[in-house]
Amino acid sequence: MIPLNENYHVCPGCSLLCDDIEIKVEDNRITQVNTACIKGVSRIKKDSDSICRVDGKEESVDKAINRAAHILKNSTNPLIFGLGNSTNEAQIKAIEMAKKTGAILDDTSSFCQGPILKAIFEDRIKTCTLDDVRNHADVIVYWGADPANSHPRHNSKFAYYPRGKERQRGWDVDRKAIAVDVRMSHTAILCGDNFYAVPAGKDEELIEAIISAIAGKVPKVSFDMDTKRILQLANALKKAKFGVIFAGLGLVYSLNDIEPIIKLISKLNETSNFHLLPMVGHYNMRGFNENLFTETGYINRVKFEINENMNDVIVRHGPEYSVIEQLRNKKVDSAMIIGSDPLISMPGFVAEHLKNIPLIVIDPCETLTTKIADVVIPSAISSIECSGSAIRMDGENVQFNPAVSGNSLCDEQIIERIMEEL
Repeated sequence: MIPLNENYHVCPGCSLLCDDIEIKVEDNRITQVNTACIKGVSRIKKDSDSICRVDGKEESVDKAINRAAHILKNSTNPLIFGLGNSTNEAQIKAIEMAKKTGAILDDTSSFCQGPILKAIFEDRIKTCTLDDVRNHADVIVYWGADPANSHPRHNSKFAYYPRGKERQRGWDVDRKAIAVDVRMSHTAILCGDNFYAVPAGKDEELIEAIISAIAGKVPKVSFDMDTKRILQLANALKKAKFGVIFAGLGLVYSLNDIEPIIKLISKLNETSNFHLLPMVGHYNMRGFNENLFTETGYINRVKFEINENMNDVIVRHGPEYSVIEQLRNKKVDSAMIIGSDPLISMPGFVAEHLKNIPLIVIDPCETLTTKIADVVIPSAISSIECSGSAIRMDGENVQFNPAVSGNSLCDEQIIERIMEEL
């Protein structure tokens, strides 16, 4: 666990969970934020507050919680979705609530980084921490990832620029940055000549070519990439003293499954020392996956069935229980969305079903999803207004040190209140 420094605060802007944020507070109001990136400042200062509403009318939190409990009690197949922007403590409470209500429980990992995280939890892929990267990494690969935009402090705090225990001479001497992507991203520009353009959907083919090159064979691909370039890439990876691949959604979405990634990491570790880290987006998505995995053995897509005869709860799991399939096939008859905005992150024809069922949203901000919800319960911003903990993208547990006292309840408190009325 990363120790708490009372002089700094943790940023909930992304899964880096930067723990060196300076916040100036006057009269319990944040007036200045230092060190954080633009994403972090936006999250910390909160662009817009959600208003507690029931059926479109402003109501008290008590009435909203009562109505939320009523909806869940009268549902036969409720959905609980989100929680990537909630603390570990809130996530554990939400799992309890899903059990109590016989709900389907899912998060965004079911359509993004879930397969890689599952493989890491099952020890099928060699991984490391961000601190290991800073201290030891000499070869860094951004594959289908653009942290310059998605995780702005990634390179300056952990990966490319900082000096580490074994990397004291600086990025221009001690580290090699490589980008593999479909286009010249801002991160790819940083990598200069070490940018490898791969056509969409051809990542597996390039992986197989790299594996062939490492094995001493002549690599071949069907797209326009010179054999010499592939050999140079394979040689750079092969010689790494401590290498890491940061896997972005560009890589994940290009593959039918993650077996090619596992195969590549395994092959690289025959001759070098290579690791993989998924570029998780939401600040505690990995936390949700770990907490659910600990409780059920699954990281997402679960259905809790209440067996009244046995006085027990049966856990079902499968692709049919994903939020996408449940909404697309109109299976759920109510939904509770916690810290997520599916109307903007999912295809319209999938999210459309949310408009036709009782919808509860718990969120600190006004979103497209709060605007159509039957019940909106404002929540405090985790880390800034609430204590608790979260799991960083690399698996490190980070403790929160709130900067101000919020006017809203924390996610954990809201879930507890709803459970009391079930």
